[in-house]
Formats: sequence, structure tokens, C-alpha cells
Amino acid sequence: MNAVSRSDSTGGGGRAAGGPDNSVDNGYLARRRARRDLTGKHVLITGASSGIGRAAAVAAAEKGAVLFLLARRGDELAGVVDEIQAAGGSAFAYQCDVTDAESVDHTVKTILDTHGHVDMLVNNAGRSIRRAVHRSTDRMHDFERTMAVNYFGAVRMTLALLPQMRERKDGHIVNISSAGVQVATPRFAAYLASKAALDKFAEVTAAEMRADNITFTTIHMPLVSTPMITPSGDQGTSAQSPEWAAATIVRALTERPRRIDVPLGTLAEYGTLFAPGVKERVLHRYYRAIGDSAAAKGEAPADADTPAADAETPAPQRRRRPVPPAVRATGTVLRRAARLVPGTYW
Repeated sequence: MNAVSRSDSTGGGGRAAGGPDNSVDNGYLARRRARRDLTGKHVLITGASSGIGRAAAVAAAEKGAVLFLLARRGDELAGVVDEIQAAGGSAFAYQCDVTDAESVDHTVKTILDTHGHVDMLVNNAGRSIRRAVHRSTDRMHDFERTMAVNYFGAVRMTLALLPQMRERKDGHIVNISSAGVQVATPRFAAYLASKAALDKFAEVTAAEMRADNITFTTIHMPLVSTPMITPSGDQGTSAQSPEWAAATIVRALTERPRRIDVPLGTLAEYGTLFAPGVKERVLHRYYRAIGDSAAAKGEAPADADTPAADAETPAPQRRRRPVPPAVRATGTVLRRAARLVPGTYW
């Protein structure tokens, strides 16, 4: 009652007689701004000791998030935490293997007992294998390994955190998938099958959790220059930087779209719908043009073709050139226009 009387008497913050009521709009905008703000949000990232996970942790910390970082390699993970804390951020390291149920249960219980809750989960830990199917006919473990990390590991983390998210009626889960799922890139049958399974799991779970205010974002990442892709060799395309991937993850955390795709993936999906035969022929030509890597042929150590995403291997470094302001502005306009294309930003 006091608030109503104050607005009626001052006229500064209330609604003028006969004028529009902006209180609902202002309340909506305030809630939207609060939702986009990562300050104080508890964000858990798997596979955070290197590559995309490490870059995403640093980027989220710069936005004020409290990070819970998981990886198998404790020493490398501690280094990420030290880097974030030295910059004034807040991060905690938890050595964990997402393929081990006991390890996940123990880690999640420790985090919840210590910090109370987790607002957001980034399922980033992954394993990639680039090998033609005819070279895997006696290597069933190629498929079992990728499923263990990319699918069952991500599902295990999601199931462990869903109960407390449902209780709090709030939560967001970001799954790092691949643009290759949309393209059906040759030589990635094991890897893309595991990511496709995770895509469908997220889609179904998101529909079920809508009333609980638990949302999902699937990022169909293009090729990113990380330790995980090093054994794959030349793939005939350029790779994005881990910093670019990290910025995409931060956007997924703040804006919470259902999907973030790249134009190549969207184009490939249109090809599947309208010209599947043409798409298959194009992919076959690509398959014939670019062969298997040395690791895929067995010319490298047995496990070198299947490193996990938190493996610490030097990633290729790219020298950045200064971008003229006009080019930067043009790129911004084009990126915003691309989001209007179905599939590039849902």
C-alpha cells in the first residue's frame, strides 16, 4: 500500500492517468537482464583442464561466474584455477572422470554439500576419433570409448544435477555437440553418433523439464583448434580458436537459446532435406579427397587417436592480425543477419 501511495503522489515512477502501464515491461526487462548476468552464478564445466573447457572457464570467470571445474588431470586443472583466481575470479577444481559413476556421484555430492547448488552445467568433456568405418571393423572400442565420454558421461552429469535444479525450479545445461552431426562428416562415425545421441537426449529432456524452468542449449561447434584434434591430421578446413568457442559458450549461458549452429551446418541440413543424393555425392568426394591420418592407419601410438578433451597437448597457435574497424563492424552486421536464418541461432 505504501508503494502505491508513493507512486500516486509523485507521478515519477507510476503510471499517468490514462497512460500505459510500463511496470510489467520493466519487470520483464529486469528479469531478463538478471538472467543474462553470470555474476555469482554457479557454473560447472567438464573437461576444463585444456582446450575449449579451459577457455570457457576463463571467459565465464571474467563475467563473474563461480566456476566448478572438472577434469581427470588434477595438476592441469589446478593451473586453470590458479589462473582464474590470479585474475580475481572464483574457481574450484574437482578431479573427476565422467565415465565413472562413483567418481561423478562423489564429486557432485561434494560440490552440492560445499556450495549448495549448481545453476548451470556445461557438458564439454569429449573424445574424438577420426577413422573410416572400414578401419574400425575390428575396433568396437572406437565406438564404446566415444559413447562412454560424449554420451553416457554427459547424461550421467545431467542426471546427477537435475534433482537439485528441479527443486530450485531453475537450471541451464549446455551440451557441446558438433556441426558434423548436421553435415554427417565422413570418418567421424563413432564421434558423431555419440553427439547425435546427446542431441536427442537434450531435446527430449528439455520438453519434459519445461515446467521446471530447466533449459538446454546444444552448440553444434565447428572444428576448433584444441589438443583433441591434433592426431586427426589435415581435415581440409580451417579451425576456430578456443577463445571463439568460449565466447559461444558464454553466449549460450547468458542468452539460453535452444541451439547455436554455424552456417555450414544449416546448409548441410537443407541439403539433407532438399537434395540428399547431391549431399551424399559431395561428402563422398570429400571422403576420397582427404585420407585417414597416421593415427587412424595405426602408424601412431595405439591411444593417440582417442585423447579426451582434457588431455594436455600443445595446441596449434595462430597469429592474430589486427582487424580494421570497418571490417569488424561489417562482420557484426553479417553475424546478426545470419541469426535470422533458421538453424544458425535457435
